[in-house]
Amino acid sequence: MKIQKAATWFGIVLLLVGILGFIPGLTPEGRLLGIFAVDGVHNVIHLLTGIVALFCAGSASAAKGYFKTFGVIYLLVTILGFVQGSGELLGLISINGADNVLHLLITIVALSLGFSGPKPAMNA
Repeated sequence: MKIQKAATWFGIVLLLVGILGFIPGLTPEGRLLGIFAVDGVHNVIHLLTGIVALFCAGSASAAKGYFKTFGVIYLLVTILGFVQGSGELLGLISINGADNVLHLLITIVALSLGFSGPKPAMNA
């Protein structure tokens, strides 16, 4: 899959998740779709990272950089989440076991996209 297309899809999904997280009917007891812990800050983070992904989808090198950065940040969030378990991660966002597993999967995909494959061509 072309890395720019992957960044576009990440951006769309993150924006959608961020928006859905603000819809009370879809977040019973602070759980998106009854599964993933969310709150206002968590939703805003999804919206912002989605916007950045869409912005970076404009070039292969920016998309690759996005996935490297995003992957490393999510790796840290994943490690902290598994160490802490459920609750408020660093007093900022609500997480639970389902979030931790999802964050792990996102980390694997993002780091794979960011650190594998050919390097983007440099413009002279």
